[in-house]
Parts: sequence; structure tokens; C-alpha cells
Amino acid sequence: MAALSACTVLALPAAAAADRRAPPLAARPHLAGCALPAAARSKSLRPRQTQARSVRVAAADIPGDFSIPAAPILIPAGPWKEIDGCVCAPKGFKAQGMYGGLRAKGTKADIALVVADEPAVAAGVFTLNVMCAAPVTYCKEVLAKQDKVRACLVNAGQANAATGELGYADSLASAEAVATALGVSPDDVLLQSTGVIGRRIKMEALLDAVPKLAATLGSGAEDAHRAAVAITTTDLVSKSAALEVELSPGRTVRLGGIAKGSGMIHPNMATMLSVVTCDAPVTPEVWRGMFKRGAVNSFNQITVDGDTSTNDTVIGLTSGAAGGAEISDTASPEAQRLQAALTALLQGLAKSIAWDGEGATVLIECEVLGAADDAAANKVAKSVVGSSLAKSAIFGHDPNWGRIAAAAGYSGVQYDQAAVRIQLGGMLLMDKGQPLEFDAKAASAYLRGRADVHGTVNIQVTIGDGPGRGMAWGCDLSYDYVKINAEYTT
Repeated sequence: MAALSACTVLALPAAAAADRRAPPLAARPHLAGCALPAAARSKSLRPRQTQARSVRVAAADIPGDFSIPAAPILIPAGPWKEIDGCVCAPKGFKAQGMYGGLRAKGTKADIALVVADEPAVAAGVFTLNVMCAAPVTYCKEVLAKQDKVRACLVNAGQANAATGELGYADSLASAEAVATALGVSPDDVLLQSTGVIGRRIKMEALLDAVPKLAATLGSGAEDAHRAAVAITTTDLVSKSAALEVELSPGRTVRLGGIAKGSGMIHPNMATMLSVVTCDAPVTPEVWRGMFKRGAVNSFNQITVDGDTSTNDTVIGLTSGAAGGAEISDTASPEAQRLQAALTALLQGLAKSIAWDGEGATVLIECEVLGAADDAAANKVAKSVVGSSLAKSAIFGHDPNWGRIAAAAGYSGVQYDQAAVRIQLGGMLLMDKGQPLEFDAKAASAYLRGRADVHGTVNIQVTIGDGPGRGMAWGCDLSYDYVKINAEYTT
């Protein structure tokens, strides 16, 4: 995803899973030492299912293939409880996903709708790509003139980017269709699109699908999970999460989200879409500020391939349906607890995108300590997880810490190299700027073991004794990434 930095948070006023399989390992003898699980050997380098979740989504009356599994829940630990239901977990929301005929092939669900029962306070974070898609332009305009909306429509198959005035007209027509189906104003509808750049939305299919989608909206977990599947493209897993947090004694609120993304992902906002819901009553100014801060420490801190999408959009809606006093002061204890929970949810969704990076066999998590401030630490961490050389070494199970050191060094952050300390999976490889003797076989085995289960490779880099701490997430760079994108249709 492109940078969401400066995050464009507004001021008040597809391919099927089979397309991503690599040739069998038997056809690639140079990979014979990778020690992949049997299931992976028969299909792909990517042992995807070892940590994926199964979610119930089938429904006789909802058209579409919903058979892909869900990503593991990667929300960081904290004073909150993980719950089911993703965008429908908070009070006051309904959702649905279905197949509407927008995809080029197959019948995987391709259109989703998330609706608030009453006008919900809205925030948005968007791509900084100058070639932003028509729905991005449309959403910016809507949120610049009003604080609340009722719905967000997401289509997969066509990005509606680089489509000129006709593409923008399609966005307006899409909003009109949703508004008519729900009995609301077109300005109450936000839009997201994902798919091939340069292609307009298949409007006949979309206009036919929207009334059916609206008629089947539900508030159950299965409805929400169908929406999560419907927004995916080259994703091998859907991404969803929800949590519950106590803001004060006796006052509990919920947050939930769905996301998509697997390639063209690079800070600040990788190719990704997300819809996040909440039921806390929050003023528009405070909610938008919270959303921006949450995005800075989550979606802006992931990278898969360094490419910035034309369509990156994260929408946050809070219904206020949980009740209680409206949160209007960011310094209040309740606001701070809500901010922490929101950031945790966004990080969980962002990490699931990096986990599902195209061709990935591991999630890479880099923690940077000792920086002058958090912003500097974040910058170094992003540089490390974005290094093609470091990512390739990790894929090859090579504990080449020099590539980590180099990536930290070209981040643009100034620090004393004599203070640098690098750890890989808890193993100390460099200290006080000096290389250390370490068990290379054990370090390689650590990387191989993480790949065998599609686990997390942990890197820690210390650059001084300052208070700054930052995190970033990425994935390794495999042969599959090139194959997937070489064969992606244009």
C-alpha cells in the first residue's frame, strides 16, 4: 500500500487462490532442502493453511464461492478480548457479501456492503498516489463536507482507477444505487474498489447486485465474514477481527474490521482496503484523530513489495450505539483506552495483510528500540522489513544480519553505529556495532522452522538509548511473488 503518511485523514467541516500456486517442488530441485510440509510440496511454496482459520460463511440464499479460509488473528495482547463477528460485532451495523458477476472468472464473492443502522461518525485514510482511483476521490469529497455516513460499498474485480470522468461517473452511479436500495442520500454512501487498474466497474452487474445485497443484509458473524471474503482479490485468506474493551468500570465497547490486501503493499498504506466499525460514541474530531494515529502505527507500517496502490482506503465508522457519554477529549482515560484498542485492531488487520503477502512463507516483525522518538524508530523498522535483500535472505533461511544492518542504516535516521544491536529470534548477532560469533545453523533452522508453519520471524534492532520504539511488518520475498505478478492479468 502506498504511504498513508500525512494520512490524508480528512479535516472536519482478482485472482482465485489457484492462480497463486507455484509449480510443484518436484519441478524445482534447487528447493529440495527447504523442508516444507507435505501439503505445501504438492501445491506451493506457501504452507498457508497451518495457521489459517475456518469460518462459517455458506448460505443457500447467498450466491457466491466463500471457500477461502481466514487469516490468523494477530491482534497484539492487551486489556481487550478477541470476539467473533468482525464488522458486525459492534452494535448498530449490518453487512453482507455475495457474488455479483464482477470478477473476470470464477464465482468467488465480489461485492460487499457494510451499513450502519443510523448515521455513523466517519473517518477515512487514503492513498497518496497521485493516480488515485475514482472512489478515493469520491470518498474524500463526501467526508470533506459531512461528519456522518450510513454505508460503505466495496467491489472486487475492477479498480476503477485511471478511468477518467467515466470512472468517476460510475462511482456516482454506484452510490446512487446503494442510496436507492437503502432509502438514504447518495452522500451517505462511501465506496471502495479493488482489481485491475484501468478497468471501469462492470456497472450492469453492480447495479443488478446492489438491491439483492441490500435485501440480504444481516448482523450475524456469518454475514460479516461473507463481506470479508467478497472484498479479496489475490488474497489467499480473508482478513477480519473484532475485540471488546472496557473503557471504564461497567462501560464496554466493541470494535471490528475487515480488510483485503496481499500485493502492491507498501507504507503508508499498502494495496489495501479496510472497513472498521465501532460502537463507542465519539465526536467526529476525536474519532478522526484517533483513526489517523491508529493508521500511522498499523497500515502505514506494513510492506510487501514497495508498490503504492491507487486505491488504498481505510474507512472507520462509529455508531455510538454502545451508549454512554460522548468521548470528546483525547486526553481522557476513556479516549486513551479506546485509542489503544483501535490501534491494536488496526495492527491485527495490517499484520494479517503482511502475513498473506503474495508468495510469502513468513511474516516478518521488526522492532526498533533506542531511537530519538517513535517516528524515527518506525522509519528504521519500515526500512528493514522493506529491504528486498533482507526479505530474500529470510526466504532462503540465511541469517544474513548484514542486510538488516544495511537497511537500518539507509533509513534516513541518524544514529551512532557503535550502539547498534541486532537480534534474530532472540539470538544476538551484533552488539555495540560489532559482529558476534553465533550458531549460524541454529539461526537458519529458526528461519526454516518459521517458514514451515508460516509463522513470524522476529527481528529486534537497537540503535541507541533513546525512548523511541517502533514496529513494522512485512514478509519474505520468494520465487512465487515473481510468478504471481508475472501472470497477473492486464
